[in-house]
Amino acid sequence: MASSSGTKGDLGPPRSLSKRLTRALTVMDPSDENSAVDSELVPSSLAFIAPILRVANEIELDNPRVAYLCRFHAFEQAHKADPTSTGRGVRQFKTYLLHRLEKEEAETAPKLASNDPREIQKYYQLFYEHNIKRGEHTKTPEEMSKIYQIATVLYDVLRTVVPTSKVDSETQRYAKDVQEKKEQYEHFNILPLYAVGVKPAIMELPEIKAALQAIRYVYYLPTFQMPEERERRVNDILEWLALRFGFQKGNVANQREHLILLLANMDIRNKNLQTYTHLDGKTVQDLMDMIFKNYQSWCKYLHLKQHLDCPRDERRQQLQLLYIGLYLLIWGEASNIRFMPECLCYIFHCMAKEMYETLFNNAQQVTGAATQLAPLGEESFLKKIVTPIYEVLQKEARRNKDGKASHSAWRNYDDLNEYFWTKRCFRLKWPLDLKADFFVHSEVIKSRHKRNNQTVGKRKPKTNFVEVRTFWHLYRSFDRMWIFFILVLQAMIIIAWHQRVSSNVLFDEDVFRSVLSIFITAAILNFLRAVLDMVLSFNAWRSLKVTQILRYLLKLATATFWLIVMPLTYSRSIQNPTGIMRLIDNLGADWQNQDLYYYCIAIYFLPNILASFLFLFPFMRRVMERSNWRIIVLLMWWAQPKLYVGRGMHEDMFSLFKYTLFWITLLISKIAFSYYVEILPLIEPTRTIMNITVSNYDWHDFFPNATHNMGVVIAIWAPVILVYFMDTQIWYAIYGTIIGGIYGAFSHLGEIRTLGMLRARFESVPLAFSKRLVPYSKGEAKRHRGDDIFERINIAKFSQMWNEFISSLRNEDLISHWERDLLLVPYSSSDVPVVQWPPFLLASKIPIVLDMAKDFKENEDAELFRKIKNDDFMKSAVIECYETLKQVLIGLLLDEGDKEIIRQICNKVDSSIRDRRFLREFDMTGLPILNEKLDRFFKLLMEDYEDLELYRSQIINTLQDIIEIIIQDVMLDGHKILENFNQGNEKEQQKFEQVNINLLESSSWKEKVVRLHLLLTVKESAINVPMNLEARRRITFFANSLFMTMPPAPKVRNMLSFSVLTPYYREDVLYSPEELEKENEDGISTLFYLQKIYPDEWNNYMERIRDPKLSYVKRDKNEMDRYWVSYRGQTLARTVRGMMYYREALELQCFLDFADDDAIFGGYRAIDTTHHNYKTLKDRAQALADMKFTYVVSCQVYGAQKMSSDPRERGHYLNILSLMLEHPTLRVAYIDEREETVDKKTEKVYYSVLVKGGDKLDEEIYRIKLPGPPAKIGEGKPENQNHAIIFTRGEALQTIDMNQDNYFEEAFKMRNVLEEFLKPQRRRPTILGLREHIFTGSVSSLAWFMSNQETSFVTIGQRILANPLRVRFHYGHPDIFDRIFHLTRGGLSKASKTINLSEDIFSGYNSTLRNGYVTHNEYIQVGKGRDVGMNQISLFEAKVANGNGEQTLSRDVYRLGRRFDFYRMLSFYFTTVGFYFSSMVTVLIVYVFLYGRLYMVLSGLEKRILDDPYIRQSKALEEALATQSLFQLGLLLVLPMVMEIGLERGFRTAIGDLIIMQLQLASVFFTFQLGTKAHYYGRTLLHGGSKYRATGRGFVVFHAKFADNYRMYSRSHFVKGLELLMLLIVYEVYGHSYRSSSLYFFITFSMWFLVASWLFAPFVFNPSGFDWQKTVDDWTDWKKWMGNRGGIGIAQDKSWESWWNGEQEHLKYTNIRGRVLEIILASRFFIYQYGIVYRLKISHGRKDILVYGLSWFVMLTVLLVLKMVSMGRRKFGTDFQLMFRILKALLFLGFASVMTVLFVVAGLAISDIFAATLAFLPTGWALILIAQACAPCFKGIGLWVSVMELSRAYEAIMGLVIFMPVAVLSWFPFMSEFQTRLLFNQAFSRGLQISMILSGRKEEKSSAS
Repeated sequence: MASSSGTKGDLGPPRSLSKRLTRALTVMDPSDENSAVDSELVPSSLAFIAPILRVANEIELDNPRVAYLCRFHAFEQAHKADPTSTGRGVRQFKTYLLHRLEKEEAETAPKLASNDPREIQKYYQLFYEHNIKRGEHTKTPEEMSKIYQIATVLYDVLRTVVPTSKVDSETQRYAKDVQEKKEQYEHFNILPLYAVGVKPAIMELPEIKAALQAIRYVYYLPTFQMPEERERRVNDILEWLALRFGFQKGNVANQREHLILLLANMDIRNKNLQTYTHLDGKTVQDLMDMIFKNYQSWCKYLHLKQHLDCPRDERRQQLQLLYIGLYLLIWGEASNIRFMPECLCYIFHCMAKEMYETLFNNAQQVTGAATQLAPLGEESFLKKIVTPIYEVLQKEARRNKDGKASHSAWRNYDDLNEYFWTKRCFRLKWPLDLKADFFVHSEVIKSRHKRNNQTVGKRKPKTNFVEVRTFWHLYRSFDRMWIFFILVLQAMIIIAWHQRVSSNVLFDEDVFRSVLSIFITAAILNFLRAVLDMVLSFNAWRSLKVTQILRYLLKLATATFWLIVMPLTYSRSIQNPTGIMRLIDNLGADWQNQDLYYYCIAIYFLPNILASFLFLFPFMRRVMERSNWRIIVLLMWWAQPKLYVGRGMHEDMFSLFKYTLFWITLLISKIAFSYYVEILPLIEPTRTIMNITVSNYDWHDFFPNATHNMGVVIAIWAPVILVYFMDTQIWYAIYGTIIGGIYGAFSHLGEIRTLGMLRARFESVPLAFSKRLVPYSKGEAKRHRGDDIFERINIAKFSQMWNEFISSLRNEDLISHWERDLLLVPYSSSDVPVVQWPPFLLASKIPIVLDMAKDFKENEDAELFRKIKNDDFMKSAVIECYETLKQVLIGLLLDEGDKEIIRQICNKVDSSIRDRRFLREFDMTGLPILNEKLDRFFKLLMEDYEDLELYRSQIINTLQDIIEIIIQDVMLDGHKILENFNQGNEKEQQKFEQVNINLLESSSWKEKVVRLHLLLTVKESAINVPMNLEARRRITFFANSLFMTMPPAPKVRNMLSFSVLTPYYREDVLYSPEELEKENEDGISTLFYLQKIYPDEWNNYMERIRDPKLSYVKRDKNEMDRYWVSYRGQTLARTVRGMMYYREALELQCFLDFADDDAIFGGYRAIDTTHHNYKTLKDRAQALADMKFTYVVSCQVYGAQKMSSDPRERGHYLNILSLMLEHPTLRVAYIDEREETVDKKTEKVYYSVLVKGGDKLDEEIYRIKLPGPPAKIGEGKPENQNHAIIFTRGEALQTIDMNQDNYFEEAFKMRNVLEEFLKPQRRRPTILGLREHIFTGSVSSLAWFMSNQETSFVTIGQRILANPLRVRFHYGHPDIFDRIFHLTRGGLSKASKTINLSEDIFSGYNSTLRNGYVTHNEYIQVGKGRDVGMNQISLFEAKVANGNGEQTLSRDVYRLGRRFDFYRMLSFYFTTVGFYFSSMVTVLIVYVFLYGRLYMVLSGLEKRILDDPYIRQSKALEEALATQSLFQLGLLLVLPMVMEIGLERGFRTAIGDLIIMQLQLASVFFTFQLGTKAHYYGRTLLHGGSKYRATGRGFVVFHAKFADNYRMYSRSHFVKGLELLMLLIVYEVYGHSYRSSSLYFFITFSMWFLVASWLFAPFVFNPSGFDWQKTVDDWTDWKKWMGNRGGIGIAQDKSWESWWNGEQEHLKYTNIRGRVLEIILASRFFIYQYGIVYRLKISHGRKDILVYGLSWFVMLTVLLVLKMVSMGRRKFGTDFQLMFRILKALLFLGFASVMTVLFVVAGLAISDIFAATLAFLPTGWALILIAQACAPCFKGIGLWVSVMELSRAYEAIMGLVIFMPVAVLSWFPFMSEFQTRLLFNQAFSRGLQISMILSGRKEEKSSAS
């Protein structure tokens, strides 16, 4: 093998090893020619050899032999580290490397020397001389860092090949130089801090220098004594902190850059650059205040002394920076503890004290000498501080059993963080005492007490709050709302009950006294609240302070006192005959004789009076709640428990007034409506019903002596009361729509919504642009107002931005080349006396003028010019064409005589116009001919040419024709000009034959020619430019936004810095070629599909890549196709492209800020970067862009994807790598999992790693070791964000999901948005909300519905949430966070498993609870993709409903509900969990109504009571129920849509869209989704089972099989729909009331509609759902699925049994309360059997209980027979087939005999068979549900298999009932075509061919391609 001189014999294996290891390689193919892959597929345990292999690959072409030596060295190192190849993948990798080394040993040979030692030394010297010595002062830091890395590796290899004694001195000198300087050239992120030689522009910025100087001030810091007794000097304060406390090197480097950029960006703001040298002390103080605001609040809360002491001397700034650096280093290495901000406060508190004592110890103060310290190891902080706390988190996380355990069984992030809200946390001591109770986990305690007491040590108590799974949380969190509504309901019922003809019922003595009984109800409800507070927090009692427990007990005692006193005093007051007027007159006069009840009310009401007073003065309440004075805390102790968060969340007076007025108006409307429509009409019917006596029932009545028919009263009132509690949601939707529309109108939304409106206002757009987006000071703007040059500069700046915007549209293929040219604006109009507007505004103006002018006669000059001047655009077009044509002709001609002729012609034109003789001196009839020639002339100028002489002759000939037409046909005396010129010119030569062809190579001249040609030739077709709807939308929205209110733009240097963070897991990055060409079942590929969906964009794309002037011709067509398709999907590539627009916008803004007038007039793209000044300008722009913007994508599994052998995973890695290489400033953070040997044991070690794109591969920037896996404690997405947030920069942070997009024109407004953080005279926002545009709405009707729904939510919905309601939070959209605020308060989202499933909104909750302020801004938008298929949408809705169910249980919702004032609490409820609870109540109303009617029908009460003449004439019952039907039909979701569409696109369009949506069955879709919300929200609260549901973000226009739909919707829709269907059938069969009532018809129609929607919507909205062949295939697949047996490892989509077991997963982990509730709910099905059996003719009218008993006998007999058949099939079906057949025959004969006897003897009728089916089917289903709830019992007694078989039978019946209508409709061919039209009507209206796509005609596909 290789020469091994200088190597030790045990470093490598013997040569023969390669022959023995012949196992097939699983990681890579040894024959693969791509040598670059080996360095990227190194096993994690051998990661340290990856740099060596990278170097080998890098120098492969330069010197193959040295590359071979590098690989051999890598193999030796690998074998030394793992000689037995025990690591994962090590054996395979070593085998591969051996094969390759054998091959290269034979193929390579030294070429610089005779042997390997000399070869590598020679190569090393040459490499140093050529790259380091020469490149040190010429190459960039990026290049030098790579060179030094190669040199370092080469020397390591050299030392193993060459003996130490044989290394020559020159090589050693070079190596020493490399060793000394390599740290200066390490890979960097943004700042190359230690670079020498060529200084990057960013390091020359004065703010960077000042910040760097500040942190490098280490004069007073103690030094460190190293182990080898040498003194260690430090470069900066962070390095000192690292040595003092043991922080990691990667963490220090990361936070060093972080701190420098923070200081630089804050300090430069509004500074004078001429005098700027040092860091301002105020900047450091401001940063300190921002970072330590939470810490200071924590110290005040716990009454601790803050450890932020700073002496007021020259050391003050240094000490402040030390505190800041210490906190950032703690935060940067804290891993998952970052979710626990107060834990970080505790750590900092202790470490800051330790640091201060180190700096100011007694010895130093006495001697004056700096002490020397012993440094700590690099991972000391990680091991001693972070890891112990992380392990507590990890052990608690194991208790949650992957989210299946009860929340009360384990402590989440919040519980552990809230441990640090009390002084109890100081029991941890410092250094941390690992024996403290916090660290001693319950598992250890449990093992010690295994026998004695199982509960001791079972688990640690929850902290402050327990997330118990119960609906009572809704009452507990929003008790004030429920008490209010219940008391109002009681008062309304009392008043309505006493309502008479007179209107003064309120002043009636008895009525008033009865109304006052509401205080008894209030006492009961307050007692309930006190009990719930006690019971629901029981598991946290051990963690509560004594004062908290005392408060709970006193609250309960007080509530009990009032619960007793109020009824007693009220009963006494009834005997007092005084009326209200007398009471008012005598109140207090003789208090001994007054009713005690009234005094009790007064006392009871005192706290509410005080609360009302404080409500009117929110600033007082805010100060009191935030106060830490003990006297104030004592006073507030009773009102609300003392908590660290949630104090002082009160808005200003004006905001309070606005949302209070909103809710008072709404509540008045709601209460009035409820009283007059719901309550009052029911009173008289109720009186009548209660007075009717019923003695005869249709069934056996268990309570024959019951009076007042209370069952009927309950059945009637129950749905009405539910409507009463729910309809506030309806009123909110109405008022929210109105107020949101008003706010939108005042915000100028939709003022420019069409191209016509844009044309009308385009003249004011540049001025608005300058006012909004150009950073001028007010004085500067006033000083230059009216200045022509200033206005031209502004227009030039506008043109730069506008043209970049239009270019971005072209690059995105939204417009064509022709449309781009029409939309561009010239950079400079200095050579034309008018403003040069875009040609699309001036199009057709010249042809109109030409056509108009030829009809004018002499002496009509004034009229002609008047008509031209009346149209400003026409006037501009005429003047511009004239001036530009003159410039082009003069510029093109070389001969001065020719030029003079042109000048004389122009002078003639000018003088004739001035003297008003134009029409007399020029013949207008010649203009059309001239125009044709000019058209030909400009086309020639724009053409590319091959034969120069031919091209020149064509131009000359055409030019001569033009001059001839002008002189002879247009000018009446044009020949005189030639004659005069010829007389003075003696030379004989042809005119106009000398032209300057080279002039056309100038881009500015070419631009003039193109523009002039467009003005002369384009006619009406430009009116619709651009044609693409998305391009129109973006242009109009951008123009409209310029007239909206936004902060003025600062200069880039003064703007806030910001980052964008995108979490990514395994979603699509780029579509692969296989995915593009893969055909679905209809033979349609994704590429073909998109070509038909976006035909105009495909044509524009083809035009772009075929343009020879662009650089696309040489690129791979397939690769470009991938990008084109990916940019139309929801891919990471699309998101990255959009976010990188921020950088492009910043560079352009820097250019506009710093460029001189010549550069601005010359154009952004036209500047010469070789010019020194312009190169400096470009470098500065890039430097400032680096300072202000960072984009980090958190690709959690990027490291695993790099190592994966799965082609799809590997493809994701390569695609992410290509994105980094394409965008050099893109950063990717990932979690690296490595295997490392510790104490001879292999352990998994985890790192947070940041990489960037290098030359061909990624380059590692930072690596920070973690205490364990960071994404396995809680929810995945927030933990993915959390690990990457340390790599973000800036003062603001935008969160972007990977299904989002951005636009260049919107990125230009980012600096305006960021100024919202700095608005004076207003609270600093902590979250800036941005609006979104849903870009997935054009594919199908479903996508359109979802797009409209989401658009209304992210616009009008969030608009009203932010203002006036002040309850906007964060919804996972592109909001911008105050980064420093949130990094010190727990991060961007919460991450506790399951409870924080909707992780994003919890960041809004957390921000609000911590006194944050959330706004919403609509002048900027970001793109967002949404789900487009029915199943995708349902999964998304299910996920959100699950999340809201978990929110209902959370402490955040409880605290917000309790601590908001009353009206803000209402806003909070009805816009979060209340919406989902209302959705569930809406469905519940239908059940309650139908079951109530079922009770009345089957009992016979309907016949006997509701047939009463008075009740029959009354429609009150139906009127009261009618309101819920609107909500039930999903129409309320349409209201905000209509308003928003009306605002932004016009109300005529909105009404049209509404009609089209209804025709496309939008109501069916929304009603179906109502069922999804209700089911998953209710199930979550009952049983849990919440989980993240991956919806997929692909193009979903495929057919879902019937079995797929059944699996997805069986429990959520089909079972419930069939139950309601049965209810309606039974009611229709046995009920007889109100058949003529129109309202009754409306209500029952809405219920039938609900049933139809729930049962058949998945098939209506399923592409090809009514195609006959697919229906047949679906039935075959369904039968196969139903028949397949389940088992371990059998997927749910393969077997019904596996699916059935999976559907009961939630019951396996529910508690006993959930099982009992499930059994109680299942018992409702027994009412069918109980009621119907008494109506069977075979019962002969008997009403005794025996009839019901016999029905159960029949039921059990049937079940027994089925059990026998099932057992017979299993036992005899195979081996004793004959016996089994005999058994079945006997059973059949027995059944026939029994039925015969029943028909003949017992009087059984045919109708009884159908009735019995209706009776017994629900009973069987109830038994199945009960058995599932009691599954352990049934499994224990051996009946589980029977339950499963019975369930299979029911599922088969349900599937058949649902499938039959679908099959019948599929029989009719027109149904499939109708359905396609229904689903894709939007596409048809845009000329799409969906029918062709779904039909799968491949011949059409081939013809189309």
